[in-house]
Amino acid sequence: MYRKLLLFICVFPLAAMAQVLPTPKDFLGYEPGERFTPWHKVVQYFEVAARAYPNQVKVSAYGSTYEGRPLITAVLSAPEHMQRIDEIRANHLKTNGMLPGKPTRSNDPVVVWMSFNVHGNEASSTEVAIVMLYDILTGKHPQAAGWLKNTVLVMDPCLNPDGRDQYVHWFQRTMGKHPNPSMLARERFEPSPNGRSNHYYFDLNRDWAWQSQIETRSRLRLYNEWMPAIHVDFHEQYYNSPYYFAPAAEPLHDAISTFQRTFQEEIGRNHARYFDKNGWLYFTKEYFDLFYPAYGDTYPMFSGAIGMTYEQAGHSMGGLTIAWDGDTLTLSDRILHHYTTAMSTLEVASNQAEKIRTAYKNYFDEANTRGNGIYKTYIVEGRNSGKVATLKSLLFKNGIRYTVAGKKMQVKGYDYYDQAERTWQVQEHDLIISALQPKSALVRVLFEPHARLTDSLTYDITAWALPYAHGMQAIALKEVVQGVEEPQVQPVQMKLPENAYGYLIPYESLLQGRVLGQLLNKGIQVRFHETDFETNGKKYAKGTLIILRQPNRNKLQEIENILNRFNVAFDVMESGMMQKGADMGSDKVRTLKAPNVAILAGERAYENSLGELWHFFDEQLDYPVTLIRSDNPNQIELSGIDVLIVPSGNFKFLSEKEGNQKLTDWLSKGGKMIAIENAVSMMAEGNWQLKKKEGDKETPPPSNNDLPLYAERDRSYLKHFVQGAVYRVTLDHSHPMAYGFTKDYFTLLNNDNVYSFLNNGWNVGTIGSRGYISGMVGSEASGNIQQTLSLGAQPYGRGSVVYFAENPLYRGFWESGKLLLTNAVFFNW
Repeated sequence: MYRKLLLFICVFPLAAMAQVLPTPKDFLGYEPGERFTPWHKVVQYFEVAARAYPNQVKVSAYGSTYEGRPLITAVLSAPEHMQRIDEIRANHLKTNGMLPGKPTRSNDPVVVWMSFNVHGNEASSTEVAIVMLYDILTGKHPQAAGWLKNTVLVMDPCLNPDGRDQYVHWFQRTMGKHPNPSMLARERFEPSPNGRSNHYYFDLNRDWAWQSQIETRSRLRLYNEWMPAIHVDFHEQYYNSPYYFAPAAEPLHDAISTFQRTFQEEIGRNHARYFDKNGWLYFTKEYFDLFYPAYGDTYPMFSGAIGMTYEQAGHSMGGLTIAWDGDTLTLSDRILHHYTTAMSTLEVASNQAEKIRTAYKNYFDEANTRGNGIYKTYIVEGRNSGKVATLKSLLFKNGIRYTVAGKKMQVKGYDYYDQAERTWQVQEHDLIISALQPKSALVRVLFEPHARLTDSLTYDITAWALPYAHGMQAIALKEVVQGVEEPQVQPVQMKLPENAYGYLIPYESLLQGRVLGQLLNKGIQVRFHETDFETNGKKYAKGTLIILRQPNRNKLQEIENILNRFNVAFDVMESGMMQKGADMGSDKVRTLKAPNVAILAGERAYENSLGELWHFFDEQLDYPVTLIRSDNPNQIELSGIDVLIVPSGNFKFLSEKEGNQKLTDWLSKGGKMIAIENAVSMMAEGNWQLKKKEGDKETPPPSNNDLPLYAERDRSYLKHFVQGAVYRVTLDHSHPMAYGFTKDYFTLLNNDNVYSFLNNGWNVGTIGSRGYISGMVGSEASGNIQQTLSLGAQPYGRGSVVYFAENPLYRGFWESGKLLLTNAVFFNW
């Protein structure tokens, strides 16, 4: 329905309103603030506005959500600007270097982008967008028309329509005839999974740089066609919190310019003027920092804008009204506060347009000629085609330019793997990412090996460098190295020789893992080699996929189609006798079966972890998976399940000493259970062989000088804290879970739960005494992380239990972890 909505929206009495924009109350049937507005009505109202004021606003669909709802923006400006809006946009991109050539004018209006309602249950800001649209277009706001003489306003009224509608519909079904302000009312307590996230339970406000979700990819495609000078991201926080607006808290990443820092303060002072006049409480420079790159304030910052988050009290608990401690907060209050900062932002942008234009141009002149940071070039190995394709796709989506070396050369720089300066032999297909480009700051933030943290009290993870996340060797150089444009190569349709003995697919990356899933799902017999071998004068590593012609003789066309769809190379095997290594009939060559995979998806599963798994199977592996709404596998039928994945969560059965007989019987008969992160922590408390590693029990009591101070209470926990740090994991490359890896794996730690080595099992991935790479790790936690288990496989009768101490799919961007999980699902041992 939603895909067709924009086409048919103006049927019925809307045609009669072509030149008249009804008030929100007349159109919706209620005043904004009296109810939450479903998304389809928001879209309708924006379309009606575009028909009523075609010379002042243009409404466009830029994509659709996973559930088919339209994603839209409204571009507003003065009529004289709207007549040449495409020229203004092009001039903007020419100014920052995203388009070649010089702008036709140097005094074009400043582009301001406002993003509303990225968290679906922080629902007030979409209502704000409706009110703003009406007030600006009709002149109800007396100054807005004048401000648009100097600005172009891009409004995205809801970044997460699926989450919003989930919350809005739940709230409408839950509340009574009248809003209930009581803290005990059921409309305070949204069930899980809630509307904060999107269809796959992803937090879209942590996805900007990674673009794992369709909503983010669609939005960033349009955002990078505008590259605004100011961006505001509207949020809500707990119902009893004062309003927050910029300037932001430390740590601020060093990549942020002086002007970006100081202009936040200028905007904040203007907001304060309005809030002071009305006697509203607010705070600045606390909690909300600018470090992690995938937020709706940091990503725009690292793309040259003044990026800001505005946080209003309310959240999902706020409902239409909420009362506590003698105070009452209504949806109308929330709308008014956000409306005030939105209009104040537009006012500052208009009044300071010349100052912003000058700073914007200077920022990008610096980026394009000198680059951001000490490193001017990043070189990433190009030999693994699957990994390279994934990285290039991410760079392209972020508007980051890259070239290839084109020839062999020798350079000296900081080696990510060795953690030291060394000489590197560059190969002709290696990727070269220059810091001298419009997205220079974003390049620095995504690639620099170690980011300086000015304050350990930060809101999110502190390490994410792409070479570690993607498992690729790389080097950072302080010199500029020129590459060449990558030659365009058209994929060649491959044919399977029908007289071959079989076909070999070297197993090197997630690309081959996806192919394996497709082959198995089509009923194609696939084998793998447990040891290294050699045939036809070529060496193959353990894990190489083998497709013999004879058992698959009726499915050669299907095999061919899959290989061509993924553009995966294969080699022809002429004989079952190997020149070196075990022959095809050896027990070292094992047959894989297509597993029936299920995920435990009850209320005790952490939504983000569950969603990452669901999305991975649906959108990346494209392999069937069953989500089971249960918190205890002992209460469900397990006989039809081969692999049971337990996401991070608080599953009581894992820690219980008794009551798991049905589960353990299933494991003993050949079942495989894969536990992730907090599920592993729960298992360490139960009757499983995994145990937590205890810290130093002989720590002496603190002296008088070391006693904690009350003023430092917000920081007292930091010495025990791990805030998203990267560690090196040494792999047992002989184990099937490590297939496709040639060196170490880099993992992302988000807590201080660490585990001793398995005494009866396979310690597939371990963190040694020098495992730390980058990120914030507390002094007490640091020593305990050494000599611990990261990835383990415990035999259980004919089955096994797999332990992922850290999340291999973290936020959908930890690419190299995806291969580990794929191996755990498909391979047997």
